Amino acid sequence: MAATPPRAIAAAMDRRTVPPKLTLTERPEPPAPAHPRRLMESGHDRAQGDTCTICYLYVESPVGKHSKMNVCCMKRVCNGCFLAAHQRGLLDRCPFCRTAIPTGDAAELAMIQKRVDRGDAEATQRLGNQYYHGELGLVKDVPRAIELWTRAAELGSVDAHNDLGFVYYYGHGVEVDKPRGIRHCQQAAIKGHVESRLYLGLVDYDNEDYKSAVQHWMISAMMGHEDSLNLIKEMFKEGQASKAQYAEALRGHRDAVEEMKSPQREEAKRLGV
Repeated sequence: MAATPPRAIAAAMDRRTVPPKLTLTERPEPPAPAHPRRLMESGHDRAQGDTCTICYLYVESPVGKHSKMNVCCMKRVCNGCFLAAHQRGLLDRCPFCRTAIPTGDAAELAMIQKRVDRGDAEATQRLGNQYYHGELGLVKDVPRAIELWTRAAELGSVDAHNDLGFVYYYGHGVEVDKPRGIRHCQQAAIKGHVESRLYLGLVDYDNEDYKSAVQHWMISAMMGHEDSLNLIKEMFKEGQASKAQYAEALRGHRDAVEEMKSPQREEAKRLGV
């Protein structure tokens, strides 16, 4: 079994700080498992949150590297639009809502909490991240992070489903619960979350379900995810994916990447923004 390439990718994906494992005594019910047909037929378009709210183009993966999300409005803005705003003299305000960018951890945390109190899904997911990593002056608190991610997922955050899937499946900071982790990743994947689709492919590959793994990575590769394309390439070399599948993934990936380009984004890359 040629398991080395996917496990190498999985290790590369796992760069989060890992706190001590904790056992949660009270866990909410996990999402219902997705029907296999629905899982493969849904989520072929990127999640809504992967779009820049100014230029309306999907953001290149990894989204966090090629865009920013200010806590004032929790709207994603690509690096190209941030650069354009700075060039117009908008240096200390959000390019989307024009709110002054908070200075200091306390001010940023207050803005996030204000939106959490209003039931904002993305702010709730973000606050969960801060507790998980112990950032913005907060003490690291994994149960609190999971509580917030669970609430954010209920409010519609696909990133929260992905976070829950990751920590439960791999046991990062919590007791391992692979079925629960898979279900959360499924919920994110059917709504277009690229990393969750990658994780599901990794799970199927390690279970030697190569047909399903290729299907997952075909979907994510054709949404512009380079790691997924590289995995299909490795599977093609090992005879686990067909030449036609690799060619289709290559074309789809190329088209998706082209659609995400803009002069402002290319300039931002050149300047290292």
